[in-house]
Amino acid sequence: MAPGGGICKDVIESRIAFSGYDMATSSAELRGSPLRKAPSGLGGNLGVTSTNDVHELLECPVCLNLMYPPIYQCPNGHTVCSICKARVLNSCPTCRNELGNIRCLALEKVAESLELPCKYQILGCNDIFPYYSKLKHEKSCRYRPYGCPYAGVECSVTGDIPYLVMHLKNDHKVDMHDGCTFNHRYVKSNPSEVENATWMLTVFNCFGRQFCLHFEAFHIGMAPVYMTFLRFMGDEDEARQFSYSLEVGGYGRKVIWQGVPRSIRDSHRKVRDSQDGLIIQRNLALFFSGGDRQELKLKVAGRIWKEQ
Repeated sequence: MAPGGGICKDVIESRIAFSGYDMATSSAELRGSPLRKAPSGLGGNLGVTSTNDVHELLECPVCLNLMYPPIYQCPNGHTVCSICKARVLNSCPTCRNELGNIRCLALEKVAESLELPCKYQILGCNDIFPYYSKLKHEKSCRYRPYGCPYAGVECSVTGDIPYLVMHLKNDHKVDMHDGCTFNHRYVKSNPSEVENATWMLTVFNCFGRQFCLHFEAFHIGMAPVYMTFLRFMGDEDEARQFSYSLEVGGYGRKVIWQGVPRSIRDSHRKVRDSQDGLIIQRNLALFFSGGDRQELKLKVAGRIWKEQ
């Protein structure tokens, strides 16, 4: 790899030469954002004038993300991250030479000297991390955006809680309620169809926070069941400050569940598969529904409270 300014030139050229591949992700870290800081140089012996220049060197020319070991280079010194090495079929995106398995050890060594802010700094995280610790932190940073908790369809929308509340209301048209107690009725004309049936999500505003009530049908093994559970729109440590109860019943009988709401950091599918909620066998649900047992008409009552 050419030293000093030659390295920067190679990276810039590779970005231009590869623009036609359209593989850049939306997380082009630090470029043009408040996260970019250049407080000091790393020493003239590297021919680098600031940490901004080093950031440029460490950006993969294909995906524009920061590169982590192993960092590969072609015989002409052009670099690429290990993920994109496979994407480009082992062909250098700049000069089209075969990449092979040549490691850019010098650039990996430079990365060891860096300390960078979390990419969620603009969302409130003020921590600084060594280069190789940064990625691990960001996977669990408490300031990282939340995923949309809607369960009926795959939804890739992310954001903070106020944004997701508006998204659920405006885009998914969910039921929004104020209060910490509820009494819902779930109806299905053909209760024999239980495979991955999902009812409309309900969002409760309670204690100034938001909670999502899920109700759905699926199989546990061969047994058709209905399940209802509550998720908290916030982190797990906050969720543990609350408890909730769910109750279904009829004809002098009832089933009660009490638990702690799960954070929406846990996916809907993860919570469902953990069976962390009120589970009702189909025959019992139809018994509670009354009538000729040919239609599901299940009332679910519940309450949310804050632990002292």
